[in-house]
Amino acid sequence: MRAEQRAAALAAIDADWNPATRGWTVDCQRHYAYLAQLLDEGARLNAITPGVTRHGEDIGRWLATQRRDWNRLNAEQQTRLGKLGVTPARVVRARSTPAKTSAATTSGRGAEAFHKGVTALAQYLAREGGGAPGRSHVERLPDGSEHRTGVWLANQRQRRDRLNPAQLEALAALGVQWAR
Repeated sequence: MRAEQRAAALAAIDADWNPATRGWTVDCQRHYAYLAQLLDEGARLNAITPGVTRHGEDIGRWLATQRRDWNRLNAEQQTRLGKLGVTPARVVRARSTPAKTSAATTSGRGAEAFHKGVTALAQYLAREGGGAPGRSHVERLPDGSEHRTGVWLANQRQRRDRLNPAQLEALAALGVQWAR
């Protein structure tokens, strides 16, 4: 009886206090709340890509997973995400020929993510006076979002054969040796 009263009191304060009753996990509820916070603070949905974190949680990766696995979400999750502007990922058919690796992204989501990485790296270098960020470094951007700059830079290095000349030039201008 007492537990039922406590549950009713908590539900009166916040209907989402126990997300298991709605069919999802506390982790899912936390990521959803962080996504809503980022959007309320002015972040653009298409700028929340893997590597964008909130309180140490990779909201961009979680969002990409929700979009990819849209059909696995229950109807209420889809509705809630839809109210935030989230839509399912497009289904992409496999290519009959391999993609060209020399033509790196110059527009769209990939270019925006690259630009955000360059911005975060420039901010880090301006503050620290040089040197590369450690792999685990997270840079807080002026819009309040967090960017995993160390991981991003390591990924750019591993994928440097796929960067276009303008991207390599942008990194070289920041003093990134391997981009020269």
